[in-house]
Amino acid sequence: MINNKKAIVLLFMLSLICLFTGCVKTESIKVRLGYKNHDFDFIKQNDVPKITIQSNRDNGFKFIVTDKRTVNEIYNILSSGKAVEGKTNLDADYTFEFYESDDKIYKFSYVAGIQEKGMGNFYDENKNYVVSKRIDNDIIKNMATLRKPRNFETLYYNSILEFIDQNVKTEMKDKKIGINISNDVEVAKYILSSDIEDFKINLKGKMSNLSLVENNKEDFDILVNVKTYGYKTTVYKSVIKLYNKTNNSETDYYVWCKYEDKDWKINITEKKPLDF
Repeated sequence: MINNKKAIVLLFMLSLICLFTGCVKTESIKVRLGYKNHDFDFIKQNDVPKITIQSNRDNGFKFIVTDKRTVNEIYNILSSGKAVEGKTNLDADYTFEFYESDDKIYKFSYVAGIQEKGMGNFYDENKNYVVSKRIDNDIIKNMATLRKPRNFETLYYNSILEFIDQNVKTEMKDKKIGINISNDVEVAKYILSSDIEDFKINLKGKMSNLSLVENNKEDFDILVNVKTYGYKTTVYKSVIKLYNKTNNSETDYYVWCKYEDKDWKINITEKKPLDF
């Protein structure tokens, strides 16, 4: 009977050892294959008390993460990232800061909306990582307290393209035209570099002489300046100013969009709507 008990205890201990070594081996294999890294272990080892996530386009759009569960979720996403040689050439959308203490802060840049093999979307001065877009969906979007219009990414850019079709495309073929959204501070927090790249392609598809303004206003004959004036989940309003440098004239156009019957209705007029 005693021998049987000893055998059971020994078998149990051997099982634990095998289980533990198996986990270690699995962990080691994941690291070697690039499915896991230890570069962000400082988050758990040093019990990082605070992480800040700052929009690079809107200084007022900043999250402060102190909840341990969320900090741990961020750690899990980042530690599953793959270290790579290269990084995307898109401008970073967010800056992450990990506060080990007030004097020791780890800073990383993050480009949202992309996850391409071999192209880092989360990086600092020393290393680049390809991390899951779960950071967008599970962290940033869940923490946003302001509600943007439905399908904002489609609505915002499509309203500008609709304006081009109605007021620019047939009348200004011989002019160099610049679309300026850089001063549209009301929605800057929602503008992502990956969406801007798609928008650039769509602009060229409309007219070869049409480009996005990128710190080069002086290069254009015509400027299309976009400014959002209000939005809810089912309403979006903006004013588009068409500035012609050749005759120094400026015309305002009112963009009023409503979400009806599961689709956006885009209305653009020179006359200001009564309830705009």
